[in-house]
Amino acid sequence: MIKTMFQHAKKHPGLIPQFFFMTLGITGAALYLIRLARGPHVTLWDKNNNPEPWSKLDPTYQYKFVAINTDYKNLKKEGPDF
Repeated sequence: MIKTMFQHAKKHPGLIPQFFFMTLGITGAALYLIRLARGPHVTLWDKNNNPEPWSKLDPTYQYKFVAINTDYKNLKKEGPDF
């Protein structure tokens, strides 16, 4: 298959980018499938001690990586207390 690709690339040089991106896409898809096959990548919570750890976060906790001109200490909680 690779030999055929080189033969076609010599005859038609315009196919070289297509072969490159096709190979890149197939390699990326294969690596992604390998990653999925290795197991679930989910966050496992401690179900015995604290099944809902997000409930303990106060409303001033900064969830975002970047906060532009936001003072989280003055925010009021919008949801009910559980």
